[in-house]
Amino acid sequence: MKKLVKQGLILITVFGIVSLLGDIIYEGARGINGQYLQILGASAAIIGFFAGLGEFFGYALRLVSGYISDKTKSYWMLTILGYALLISIPFLAFAGNWQVAIIFIIFERIGKALRSPARDTIISYVAKKVGTGFGFGIHEFLDQVGALAGPLLISLVFLNFKTISLKEYKYAYSLLLIPFLVLMIFLFFAYFSFKNFRIEKERKKEKEKFSGIFWLYIFFTFVTTLGFINFVILGYHFKFKNVIPEVQIPLLYSLAMVVDAITALLIGKTYDRLKKRSEKFGLLLLFLIPLLTLLIPFLVFANNFTLIILGILFFGIVIGSHETIMRAAIADITPISKRGSAYGIFTAFYGFASLIGSALIGIFYEVSIFYLTVFIFITQIFALAIFYHLKRKIS
Repeated sequence: MKKLVKQGLILITVFGIVSLLGDIIYEGARGINGQYLQILGASAAIIGFFAGLGEFFGYALRLVSGYISDKTKSYWMLTILGYALLISIPFLAFAGNWQVAIIFIIFERIGKALRSPARDTIISYVAKKVGTGFGFGIHEFLDQVGALAGPLLISLVFLNFKTISLKEYKYAYSLLLIPFLVLMIFLFFAYFSFKNFRIEKERKKEKEKFSGIFWLYIFFTFVTTLGFINFVILGYHFKFKNVIPEVQIPLLYSLAMVVDAITALLIGKTYDRLKKRSEKFGLLLLFLIPLLTLLIPFLVFANNFTLIILGILFFGIVIGSHETIMRAAIADITPISKRGSAYGIFTAFYGFASLIGSALIGIFYEVSIFYLTVFIFITQIFALAIFYHLKRKIS
């Protein structure tokens, strides 16, 4: 048993390193994609449209890839193919015009859509003995290290140049080939070492369809995510209102990411402890998400530095909870035979809620911060009501 747990920890850690390297590549690139497209001649309207299209593909295709992964049981193949498409980021160095560059950027989003449900399914298999909460917590922790390191590395590259032109952008993209090659080495190591490894076994008389708890959980996820404010809006507000010095705004985001990483480990462990009382008891932690989410606008929009910092801390805790217990819960409420489809549905609805919610919050911000706050408050109260019904079904 100890050997299986050790092997499971190794596999989850390797996947965490793969995600870390993946984040270095695409998070690093996302920080300069807009500027690069502008240099290549794309207008703001074109950049905005295709950025939205890329995000749409990145989430909508997860419904399809999750279904295919279950039908074909090709979890490893989709995971490897999805990560392999990250090569499109270094290939941006060879884009001669904005049309080709956008194709590469969209390919990266499609790759994420292909790999996410399949990868999370593999992690969910082995995390049962390690602890689903802790397993996803380790993965999220390493993932966030990459999310911080990517933009930082690109910034360090640019600091070496006196002027930044098309040539320097191409050089930065080409350097991302190095983490890509290392990523693929780790990924193939995981495949050849653990391709037949699976701790979780099919449960007896397991239903082949999703339960009412699953659909109620998806509804809860959609509603609470709909009212989660994006940091893009916060950064815009801090600069527009001169609440925080511009040079300090990125530091606030970094603080949130550090809190996210620490939260992932702590809340993951807590989730697993609660599960010892009952298989689905860990879901009770979900109430923290809407509770903290509804408090965020009251804090971050205050003209008080201490309250803003507290709001940023809550922001980081919520993100860490989204990426840990929300993903871990899927493994505990769905049949193995439909796990890929479950992650596809979950991430698709999560993505749609993020896109719709961010758009609405942006519109409300233009009208009034009061209306924005009311919108967030209503969504989270509704989410708490859904949680109450979910709790009754679990108890």
